[in-house]
Amino acid sequence: MPKDDDIVNELKAIKELLTPKPAPPPPPPPKGLMNEFKHFISEYKVMGLAVAFILGLYLGILVQALVKDLIMPAIGLVIPGIENLATLTVTVFNQVFGIGDFTVAVITFIIVALVIFLIVKLTDRAGIK
Repeated sequence: MPKDDDIVNELKAIKELLTPKPAPPPPPPPKGLMNEFKHFISEYKVMGLAVAFILGLYLGILVQALVKDLIMPAIGLVIPGIENLATLTVTVFNQVFGIGDFTVAVITFIIVALVIFLIVKLTDRAGIK
């Protein structure tokens, strides 16, 4: 029959083995400007953000050209007396309001918002976040 001291010592050894070890300390921050810059780029996913920003910028330019050069003249064909809706102006008390450019901006915003909504919906279905 084992002694009580042997059992206690065995239980202490088991407890020590089951106790989780502390996590290793984080690596020291990189030294040098170039290494810090590389760490910043990789840590905060800056490249992905930059690519998304540039693509969004050019998507907006593309949609603006689509609206101004194709959609607005097509709407002008449907409405008699207006050659190009983008150049539409309204005069009130000798003040000229260029509502055509604003209309182009609103339609462009709606199309860009719709495209972004569809992209987010598709990526969500694909499990990309």
